[in-house]
Amino acid sequence: MKDRARNLRKAQTMAECKLWFALRERRFCGYKFRRQQVFGSYIVDFVCLKEKLIIEIDGCQHLQAQEYDLERTLFLNSIGFRVLRFWNNQVLAEFKDVLGKIYQTLNGNSC
Repeated sequence: MKDRARNLRKAQTMAECKLWFALRERRFCGYKFRRQQVFGSYIVDFVCLKEKLIIEIDGCQHLQAQEYDLERTLFLNSIGFRVLRFWNNQVLAEFKDVLGKIYQTLNGNSC
């Protein structure tokens, strides 16, 4: 799983790259995020461990994987994480709204 996560880091989508640029190095309100983190048999796109928040960026392949995504979300919820999901096109076209939703989910803490 670690090798797969490493490979996913190298092959990010444009949406993942854009969001990672905003989240990395504590740029987003001082929160530390990691990318392509392994949890059990799942790899999540981004996670803030301190706030127990996972952010998933989904492409069109997720339209056929709704049952899998639900199972995955239920597992992540069961270990105490909140999961936010955005579509690739949301991140690319509505970036400020996406960041606003992440900010709200992080309990509205001040930057």
